[in-house]
Amino acid sequence: MDRDTLYSRLAQIVGPEHVLTGADVSARATHFWDASPLTAAAIVRPADTAQTAAVLKLCHEAGQVVVTQGGATGLVKGHASTDNDLLLSMERMNDIEPVDFTGRTVTVGAGAILQNVQQAADDAGLQLGLDLGARGSCTIGGNISTNAGGLAVLRYGMTREQVLGLEVVLPDGTILSSLNRMMKNNAGYDLKQLFIGSEGTLGVITRAVLRLRPATPALATALLAFDRFEQVSATLGHLSHALNGTLDAFEVIWQPFYALNTDTEREGSSQSPLPRDYALYAIVESRGSESDATDDQFEQALGSALENELIVDAVIVQSERERQNIWHIREHIDIALQHDPVFVYDISLPIADMQPYVDSVLTQLQQRWPDVILYVYGHLADGNLHILVAPPAEQELEAEEKARWHEFSNQLIYQPLQSLGGSISAEHGIGLSKKPYLPLSRSAAEISLMQSLKRTLDPSGILNPGKIFD
Repeated sequence: MDRDTLYSRLAQIVGPEHVLTGADVSARATHFWDASPLTAAAIVRPADTAQTAAVLKLCHEAGQVVVTQGGATGLVKGHASTDNDLLLSMERMNDIEPVDFTGRTVTVGAGAILQNVQQAADDAGLQLGLDLGARGSCTIGGNISTNAGGLAVLRYGMTREQVLGLEVVLPDGTILSSLNRMMKNNAGYDLKQLFIGSEGTLGVITRAVLRLRPATPALATALLAFDRFEQVSATLGHLSHALNGTLDAFEVIWQPFYALNTDTEREGSSQSPLPRDYALYAIVESRGSESDATDDQFEQALGSALENELIVDAVIVQSERERQNIWHIREHIDIALQHDPVFVYDISLPIADMQPYVDSVLTQLQQRWPDVILYVYGHLADGNLHILVAPPAEQELEAEEKARWHEFSNQLIYQPLQSLGGSISAEHGIGLSKKPYLPLSRSAAEISLMQSLKRTLDPSGILNPGKIFD
């Protein structure tokens, strides 16, 4: 099938105005952080599952590669496309059905923005147990396809834990509708698990039933400071016990990243509520149903931590403005990304190994780049660290030289994780960026089974080919 015929038949399915080519494609940005023109043969925007199925059936017949597009906020090039690829945009499939308050569920389209789903749950007196820094632009379909983590994993788990049912279109256009609304359903294989975290390589998620939780409007937040990492891990254990299951977030920040984001001479920085020279910081947050009880329990837990010398310094948030300022320190990475080059990582490893790992990586990096800066922060309680490596460069590097620098950094970051039982990807997936290092975190047998699943569900290899593995 030639391209003109394919586009004509696609237009019959979704409408001519929803098949974008040429300048309508290049007018869009490649990524949330990359304003360069998007590369794709065309963008197709189906309105519902039936149109998605018809599009995939046609592309399957034509052997046309399809890359699904959500909010384009991923960090591993899982969304990357070439000028021969058809981008399947879920932007029109953003419906949010009325919340089922009794069943504590909501059914949404894959293109629904996370923040909008959060608001719908909040308006109904419930809440979604998923929260990410990119909440205003990432989509539910993207969250599910990468099994996103985020800020509340400690209490509610990864995206996988929020999904009760899925509707998925297979590469040949078959609709697999399993919009289960029940907490318990052991009737055979739980097929939705195949697609959660599969990065769009096995099927296209079109709708999802999400589990909602009781609302916890009472919020207590504090910024803590430490001299040693042992104090950080001890405080996590103490607060987990003392707050009786209401600890919602425990985010650790190493000093270089904290100092960078609180340097008021830099545009976009935050005010520092504490001195900027402590070794480590943590943002802790507790959520409950009643303000007075939540605040009292929170203050007592922090007070006992101070008495036991687990915490060196602390400030408890007194307003929403103060809370936003503290979270901005943690979530704002734009200043760090101004380094050129800068290499970004998302890994996980046992908490007990974190400080030795960070120290070892920094020492090895300094042997090549004495003035390298290592920015480290992350979701301590679930073992997830975000690392930015910023080697000094006196002048702009050529692409080949930058690639060599990046490969050197990759080896130092990823290789030690194998012996530690860690993972090269905590919450962003594999995509293209981490594909060469997948054997460090998965056995040959595991990768072989993944490839078998891919061949079974997508024998023509049209869905997001080359991502995760070849």
